[in-house]
Amino acid sequence: MEIALQDALSGHSRLKPLNGIRVEVAGQPASSGCGTTGGEGKASCGSSDGQNDMPPEIWEKVKNHPCYSEEAHHHYARMHVAVAPACNIQCNYCNRKYDCSNESRPGVVSQKLTPEQAVKKVIAVASEIPQMTVLGIAGPGDALASPQKTFETFRMLQEQAPDIKLCLSTNGLALPDYVDEICKYNIDHVTITINMIDAAVGEKIYPWIFYNHKRYYGREAAQILTDRQMLGLEMLTKRGVLTKINSVLIPGINDEHLYEVNRAVKSRGAFLHNIMPLISEAEHGTVFGLTGQRGPSAQELKDVQDACMGGANLMRHCRQCRADAVGLLGEDRSDEFTLDQIEHMDVVYDLEKRRAYQEKVEAERQAQHDAKQAALAAQSGTDDGMKVLVAVATTGGGKVNEHFGHATEFQIFELTPSSATFVGHRRVDLYCQGGFGEDEQLPSIVNAINDCHAVLVAKIGACPRDELKAVGIEPVDAYAHDFIEKAALTWFADYRARVANGEIAHRERGDAAIRQGAFMAA
Repeated sequence: MEIALQDALSGHSRLKPLNGIRVEVAGQPASSGCGTTGGEGKASCGSSDGQNDMPPEIWEKVKNHPCYSEEAHHHYARMHVAVAPACNIQCNYCNRKYDCSNESRPGVVSQKLTPEQAVKKVIAVASEIPQMTVLGIAGPGDALASPQKTFETFRMLQEQAPDIKLCLSTNGLALPDYVDEICKYNIDHVTITINMIDAAVGEKIYPWIFYNHKRYYGREAAQILTDRQMLGLEMLTKRGVLTKINSVLIPGINDEHLYEVNRAVKSRGAFLHNIMPLISEAEHGTVFGLTGQRGPSAQELKDVQDACMGGANLMRHCRQCRADAVGLLGEDRSDEFTLDQIEHMDVVYDLEKRRAYQEKVEAERQAQHDAKQAALAAQSGTDDGMKVLVAVATTGGGKVNEHFGHATEFQIFELTPSSATFVGHRRVDLYCQGGFGEDEQLPSIVNAINDCHAVLVAKIGACPRDELKAVGIEPVDAYAHDFIEKAALTWFADYRARVANGEIAHRERGDAAIRQGAFMAA
């Protein structure tokens, strides 16, 4: 089967490798940022670290936060409420929509809410989804461009649902003006979108900003924005607020610049850096989409992320959620909690019930951790340097528990003889529709996992099994309902043994196409 991946990746050269670049931010110490360290000097406040890798007060903030902990995102849910429609900057990759149910990307919602409606919705969701631990305000505009609505929502939630963690996302332009308010309402997590620290780069991303009752354009606008972002980040760090930095990777504009961004935010105390692919489909109506600016391939994204290792700790499990998303990362249950449906729900906010349920979640999480450690301990033989990617179909809980045909995304793990590391995810078109497989969907699915040696699933039909084998991707359903890392490492040990005895030949895989922000399947 001739895959359209080559068409998707043709017409441009690969991004230049960033390994070996070293950038020092003027006036900033080279090793500041998160001050804790783990074994062998590694920075220990990354999203995949555990209880023993960071101070207790930090662990309490991140242990059940699905965006700040890669491990937690398999088990805990979040939700966003759309109370902040206004925005004070224009980004070339953004087009806000307030009545849209068929797109999955930031800046899009089905319905704007008042603070009162938002709080009612949060209470209803938390009652039905007891593992929902985090409430964020991420738009559909900027949380701090509608400060009254944002902080009134937080005020009421702090009173009515004190166990839920509060977060907000901002472009940072107004951030220095609201640090005191952020701390007043115990908002311990703030995400800042920072795509550049050089105004010459920024003017290619931001046409204008609106600041102090005046519109600024071009390089002047970008300089004001980056100055305010850096100031706000420093202020939050001093107040003990955890910050996550979101950066959109835009090939040819800020791809090689993001290393400098990573070092700059680390030096100012950022907890995590989330480097995301540009969403640039023309149908979304963004400037970049309409002008043909492409997004990165899977390998290009990974190259930039890998080059930033050693700087600010990286988040790789972001789903670039809608501004009204509900559920685990990678799923959206918002259509179960419309305002009309909530009116007919019998809502009882039982704090003890929520705590009891989360204790069960923690037991499952510990079981996943133990299974991974046991699988790592069982790896035998010398480290031959082999490294592969595998795709995993999962509905959550850290297990291989999704049918191939029902998957709308695959989680990607990088395997070595001594590690199993989550490195990303790939959205795909739904293969099974109406109870039958849609063969025309297979090429796009293969494109999305073309860099993987295997795909681990709970079950798979004969047709997709044969097609995957034909393009060199091994379909594996022998580990259904096992924990992901245990299943992946067990498969990898068998794969290496087959290579060693000459049964199969190990070959490097090609690149893959990222399908971010795809239209939702009907």
